[in-house]
Amino acid sequence: MTDQPVQPAQIPRVEELFHHIPHPRIAQRKNEQPVKVDDERVGVNGKVALIITAVVGTMWCAYVFAVLGLTGIVGAVTNSVTVVLIVGAVSGYFLQLVLLPIIIVGQNIQGKAADKRSEQTYKDAEAILSECLQLQQHLQAQDTVLDDVIANVKRHHEELQKLSARVGPATA
Repeated sequence: MTDQPVQPAQIPRVEELFHHIPHPRIAQRKNEQPVKVDDERVGVNGKVALIITAVVGTMWCAYVFAVLGLTGIVGAVTNSVTVVLIVGAVSGYFLQLVLLPIIIVGQNIQGKAADKRSEQTYKDAEAILSECLQLQQHLQAQDTVLDDVIANVKRHHEELQKLSARVGPATA
């Protein structure tokens, strides 16, 4: 057995084993703002429909409709034909024939914004998944380097033990 020095092993660098490629959505997301319903308004009609949809969707409006309904019931019980006709006209003609289509338009506009938000969320989740997969690859590359480092440390330790056994204990 010759006393040849241990040749240093070539330990790969992580950069040689892994190169991060950012998902294109990350750069795209920096230039985007979250989608809002206001972005979907189309002209005056869209603005009016959204305002009416927002107002009709409140509890105050529900209270008004409840009072209107109770007024109709009271008018029917008391045989007040005028009250019943007015309540019927307001609820039958105005609320059903006018307000309902306006609310549907407002909800369609809100739905478009919600669809765009869900598409953004899907793209974001896709980018996160891509980044997580690359993170796993990076960790695997680090594991490879660490395994090589540990193997070299063990080999050097064994060589030092052999050398120490031949030379004897060190004296100070």
